[in-house]
Amino acid sequence: MTTTDERPGDARTSSTSRRLLPLLPMLGHTAGKRSPVTCHLKCADACFHEVPNRSENPTFKDVAETALTRRAVLLGAAAGAGALALAAQVGTAAPASAAARGGRLPFVPIAPVGAAVDDLVVPGGYTWAPIIRWGDPLFSEDDRFDPTTLTAELQERMLGYNADYLDILEHPNGRSAVLVNNHEYTNEAIMFPPATTPEQLAEQRWIGMAAHGMSVVELTRDRKREPWRYVVGAPLNRRITATTPFTVSGPAAGSPLLRTQDDPTGTLVLGTFNNCAGGTTPWGTVLSGEENFQGYFRAEGTPEQARYGLRPDPTTRGWEEVDPRFDARTPGYENEPNRFGWIVEVDPYDPTSTPVKHTMLGRFKHEGATVRIAASGHVVAYMGDDERFEYLYKFVSRDTYRKGDRHREHNKQLLSAGSLYVARFRGDSPVEEITGTGALPSDGMFDGTGEWLPLVLDGVSQVPGFTTDEVLVHTRLAADAVGATKMDRPEDVEPNPRTGRVYVACTNNTARGTGTNEGATEPNPRTRNRNGHVIELTEAGDDPTGTAFGWQILLLCGDPAANPYTYFAGFPPEAVSPISCPDNVAFDGDGTLWVSTDGAPGAIGYCDGLFKVPLEGPERGRVQQFLSVPTGAETCGPVIREQQDMVYVAVQHPGEDGTWGAQQSLFPDYGAEGTVTDDAWGGPRPSVVQVWRD
Repeated sequence: MTTTDERPGDARTSSTSRRLLPLLPMLGHTAGKRSPVTCHLKCADACFHEVPNRSENPTFKDVAETALTRRAVLLGAAAGAGALALAAQVGTAAPASAAARGGRLPFVPIAPVGAAVDDLVVPGGYTWAPIIRWGDPLFSEDDRFDPTTLTAELQERMLGYNADYLDILEHPNGRSAVLVNNHEYTNEAIMFPPATTPEQLAEQRWIGMAAHGMSVVELTRDRKREPWRYVVGAPLNRRITATTPFTVSGPAAGSPLLRTQDDPTGTLVLGTFNNCAGGTTPWGTVLSGEENFQGYFRAEGTPEQARYGLRPDPTTRGWEEVDPRFDARTPGYENEPNRFGWIVEVDPYDPTSTPVKHTMLGRFKHEGATVRIAASGHVVAYMGDDERFEYLYKFVSRDTYRKGDRHREHNKQLLSAGSLYVARFRGDSPVEEITGTGALPSDGMFDGTGEWLPLVLDGVSQVPGFTTDEVLVHTRLAADAVGATKMDRPEDVEPNPRTGRVYVACTNNTARGTGTNEGATEPNPRTRNRNGHVIELTEAGDDPTGTAFGWQILLLCGDPAANPYTYFAGFPPEAVSPISCPDNVAFDGDGTLWVSTDGAPGAIGYCDGLFKVPLEGPERGRVQQFLSVPTGAETCGPVIREQQDMVYVAVQHPGEDGTWGAQQSLFPDYGAEGTVTDDAWGGPRPSVVQVWRD
């Protein structure tokens, strides 16, 4: 979510916002064309409130000066060969021989598209069409989509709202696949006509619960390299909603902190919601991150709850009015918010399986989790906490991966036991050279080293004064206590499958350097950071189970035509596509980076999009825009299959600022090739989209 800026919003946004004025605290505080409706519904106006992280960690200035002193000692004339080897090992990320050379999906970059354009724009020579849309039936053709007669029971049988994380799990034959998609949140103002009775309002709230969660959908096509179509009534089709039962795994399972009057064992939770990004594991399951759960509960606002942004105010959706578990002030439900904010694991190949919430991966506003297998066989998962001044985390499994685990039962337990770490970054430039503008320091880049600080080792708390379950339930407080580095909304964190380097999308943080908030630091070098940046991280010795890493900023985002302090890994800024607010990252088969954005309309005035970024050779850092999503929308869950000339994205919250009587988007039902238009209802439908080369 992009925050404060002095530029006025467009007239259309302002008109709608004025009608909703009592409900939109961020009205007048968002950047440019960023919608205050998105802030209200998606993250409960998090940027309107005080930053939850008020911890007094060691200042970055202290950490940086310590690092510079240590660096001088290590590299001085008296340093031994071992010290020199250590400095080289954990220093700036180095190119890897197996890296991409620019990818194999040819296209001419599109020009930036204005934020009011209601169209999905792709390069010349490419065509797009939706695979599946909100409200498309999964189980029976008789389930017809009609927002005026939609019920919760019907919504549970249809694709959910606001598509986010996406993967297409293909069968080796190339003609069948399983699609898995997250549904982050709902916008009832454009989904339904206004409720006229209490009963109708209650039903819309239950529909909202049914539209959250995840969907699993089977796909088919006649031959490889052709567009997919989804299969109604397929055996693997499944909906997971805000009322689906989940088991709880890991050290905090059964903890008193997770028990409620409905679940005195603390091991069975109903539902998942605000599911943002995710990851697909090597054993074929899908991980999903529960992100802005704080907006779904009323709570007392204890210090532990306030650290996550929980407050006593009525919620936006009013679920507490129809289900008492969403009012944590009610005796017996005080711990219900503690049962959300986890990484959940779903087996898309077993529709009878019970999904799992993994406490070993910590509780915070998970953007997602992505997994790699170390040479030792241990599983490593990287995670970002998507809020201003929050932290970067890593999990290392206790047990090792079994290749060929036929039923996946061993591998499905790997995330239940191990060690949890949080990152501390150290810069290698003098503090006075980090000016807050984004101007490069004298060594020509923002870079340094870092360490993974242990929170839990082999299931045992490493944080004084915290039990293991307290670390895992109140992970933010534990990370505060060990002095982790405050970052600018670390969202998607993914290892490159070809090189092992890890890429961290820091979306933005316009609060940095304001009031009493921390100022610029070398890994977060701009105050009032509107445009965000991408960090490239290299684990020491290419061992992801270790505790040392090197890092450098790959992209310091923005529009070079308007901001001289942008950086694109050294590539000439005048030759790149403008990019702002990186959100999700992905890789094609060659290891080329792809970045989707969320917030560009507010920061640089263009629609959000998908961008290709080569990581090696003379093209390193050359940002090239591949597509642009419609007005009000963000680009989510990119999947790149360059060998098939196919790209997939989830298009979330198109036409966000509309109302039932004044819709602002027709996406995707405005006549693109392959689009079904005979049942169009005159409003937007968040969708999963495929793009292919003609």
